[in-house]
Amino acid sequence: MKFRMRYWLILALMAALPWGLVAQNPPQQQLPNDPSTVKYPPPSAEPPATAQPNPAPQSQAPASPQPAQQSTSSPAAQPGNSQQGSGSSSMMKSEAAPSTSAKPAESSGEPDDKLTVIRKRVDEVNVVFTVTDKRDHFVKDLTQSDFRVLDDNKPANIEYFSRETNLPLRVGLLIDASNSVRDRFKFEQESAIEFLNQIIRPDYDKAFVIGFDTTPEVTQDFTDDAQALSHGVRMLRAGGGTAMYDAIYYACRDKLMGVDKGQIATRRAIILLSDGEDNQSRVSREEAVEMAQRAEVIIYAISTNTSGIKLRGDKVLEYFADQTGGKAFFPFKIEDVANAFTEISDELRSQYAISYKPADFIPDGKYRKIEIVAENKKYHVRARKGYYAPRQ
Repeated sequence: MKFRMRYWLILALMAALPWGLVAQNPPQQQLPNDPSTVKYPPPSAEPPATAQPNPAPQSQAPASPQPAQQSTSSPAAQPGNSQQGSGSSSMMKSEAAPSTSAKPAESSGEPDDKLTVIRKRVDEVNVVFTVTDKRDHFVKDLTQSDFRVLDDNKPANIEYFSRETNLPLRVGLLIDASNSVRDRFKFEQESAIEFLNQIIRPDYDKAFVIGFDTTPEVTQDFTDDAQALSHGVRMLRAGGGTAMYDAIYYACRDKLMGVDKGQIATRRAIILLSDGEDNQSRVSREEAVEMAQRAEVIIYAISTNTSGIKLRGDKVLEYFADQTGGKAFFPFKIEDVANAFTEISDELRSQYAISYKPADFIPDGKYRKIEIVAENKKYHVRARKGYYAPRQ
């Protein structure tokens, strides 16, 4: 009897042993399936140990490049980050990397020289603007003395003035390809193609084509080839939701922000065909406007609304145009779409450009208002409403 009891007791203990082992170490089973440990493993303790065998270079590294290095981590994180918009900020990001390398950078002194050049550029503001009379006709023969500039409501000294009738153009054609514009889509495509054929000069101007419904899609990148641009427009097919703000934000940040910057002076513009409604964007209207202002892009909007009255979306188009120094068109008759393109073409060749230095410029990343006033009260000046100061 005792032998049988011992036998069953041994069997019970042997059966319970695996369960006890599992209960003692549950994390080992969950670890491979845990996303935070598989996709985002914690940093290993080994690299810091191997990266510090020689502390001397760290103590000798220059202190000034460190703030610039910090600025490289944030622009991708926030859509409206203030460091994306200025040429000086982007230069600081590209120049900061060599300054953190070891002894050769210290002996040459190059990092300090480059930062000094950057600081000389941040306090100059460039503005392109249009002047019209009471009949909305372009006025093209004015001089610097005909204007005053206010920066944050304070007078600013104009450093440079010119009548810009022949600057190279960098144009983004953004076409709403959502279901809401299906009725006029074919005619608008043909009008856009005719516009590009007229305005893009080979070896001088460049344009790209983006269609957007739920997402923006580049059907033709920057080119001066009219046939390639026409093909990019004809590739578009209507259907889906509308992410207009995303399309504007993407076109300004990824296409127009740095194009030819520091090489040649260009005029950057977006021609937007849409009804102004947005139901899919991840960025807000204000973030899209901010990015356009940072990229110094003028937005011309052509409404696809056929109702005969201005709707909510039309007011959105007006807002984008007003904030960037452009203009909104409302061709309620389909044949007026081509006329709107013609007027935009004329305006892009009938503008002025100025550069000025604000009286109390502070590189703090804040928004500053711009007002260009014509001394003659019968003239109306159309320019972007402001800009974001770079961060230093």
